[in-house]
Amino acid sequence: MTYLHFKALHIIFVVSWFAGLFYMPRLFVYHTEANSKPSPEREILLAQFTKMEKLLWTAIMTPASWLTLICGGAMLYITPAWLDQDWMRLKLVFVFGLYAYQSFTGKILLELREGKFRFTSFQLRLFNEVATVFLFSIVFLVVLKNTVDWLWGVLGLVAFAVVIMTAVRIVKRVREKK
Repeated sequence: MTYLHFKALHIIFVVSWFAGLFYMPRLFVYHTEANSKPSPEREILLAQFTKMEKLLWTAIMTPASWLTLICGGAMLYITPAWLDQDWMRLKLVFVFGLYAYQSFTGKILLELREGKFRFTSFQLRLFNEVATVFLFSIVFLVVLKNTVDWLWGVLGLVAFAVVIMTAVRIVKRVREKK
């Protein structure tokens, strides 16, 4: 296989992985909110969300994260000079952070399976946006390949994160008024 084959596969697996990273915390929100429903609705919903989360974790997120790592590693093996670039080293720091985020997501998943609801649905909505921050950071680095331009991207990202958090708070207030 050539570099471009691995690159195409890497992009496909990154997209699949992010689909899971975006959807899993959303399921956590619904799972947490279902816990406050009356019986028997609560038990039915909790069982359904547990099933959906397990399937998403085992059939999509975990394989996609490993295949992303393998294809990315293959590209670095084929073109090791990328490792001499500042943008690539910074990208790998963000990728490491993304794996840490997934690991923490797995911890939340296990807690919910055990019936431990440590986070509110609002906190989980905010947690859901962390993957977006990683996505923006990594894409800006890969496309611009420049840490100075990346800095402007991050400043824009911070502004974007503030807008998202504000929107989440507004939606929460609107829901509470109903």
